[in-house]
Amino acid sequence: MLSEKIHNIKDGDKGKAQFIRFIMNGCLAAAIHYTIYYILQKYIEVNVAYSIGYAISFLVNYYTTCRFTFRQSPTWKHFAGFAGSHTVNYLLQAALFWICMQIGVHRLVAPVIVMTTAMLVQFTILRLVFKKS
Repeated sequence: MLSEKIHNIKDGDKGKAQFIRFIMNGCLAAAIHYTIYYILQKYIEVNVAYSIGYAISFLVNYYTTCRFTFRQSPTWKHFAGFAGSHTVNYLLQAALFWICMQIGVHRLVAPVIVMTTAMLVQFTILRLVFKKS
């Protein structure tokens, strides 16, 4: 199974394994976010739909980031760091999404561009948050 292979990458490649799990987890969170956005954007303003999708995916993403990506138990300290990193991430995504809308990127394509762009910033911040002391 793929997750077992990723889990068994040697300790020297810990960062690589975490990044691969981060990508997998991010794909799940992005799928949740985009699905909720896609459904809601038909009925409500696109920025509100995007924000609601982000908030719901955030909750799922926190738990799976702790357990799957960084192999740690959820704690309030991790939650605070995770929330802080996601605040930065959300502001970055909101700005990029607004820019995409202003320059005429299709509203179903813009979230894909935005999520992809914000991914590396998010991983860097979260590695610092979940770094074992």
